[in-house]
Amino acid sequence: MQTTETKKLNEIIEAITDRKGKKISLLNLEKIETAPTNSFVICQGNSTSQVSSIADSIRERLQKNLDIKPYNYDGYKNSQWIIIDYGEIMVHVFLPEYREFYNLEDLWNDAKITNLPDLD
Repeated sequence: MQTTETKKLNEIIEAITDRKGKKISLLNLEKIETAPTNSFVICQGNSTSQVSSIADSIRERLQKNLDIKPYNYDGYKNSQWIIIDYGEIMVHVFLPEYREFYNLEDLWNDAKITNLPDLD
C-alpha cells in the first residue's frame, strides 16, 4: 500500500511528464535535520510558458486526483522558478539557466538524489 507521500510524488512526476518536463530529480531530505521538508522534486521546462504549464499541471492533478491543495506557491510572475509547497514535498520548476544558477542539487548534496530518465 502506498503512503500519501508516495502517492503525491507519483502524481507530481506524472504531471511533470504530461507537460514534457525534463531532468526530474528527487531529493530525499529526511535524514537532514535542517531541511525544510522531506523531499524536493526538481524539474525544468524550456520556456516560461512551459514552466508555468508544468506547475499548473501539478497543482491541478493533485487537486483532482488526491484532493490536495498546496500550502503555498510562488514564482508565476516571471515563471523562471516556480516553487510549490505541499508540506513534506516541495516542487521546484525551473528554466534551465535558473536551475543551473541556483543548483539546489549541489546545495543539498548530502541528500539522497535520484535522477529520473527523460521519457523521450
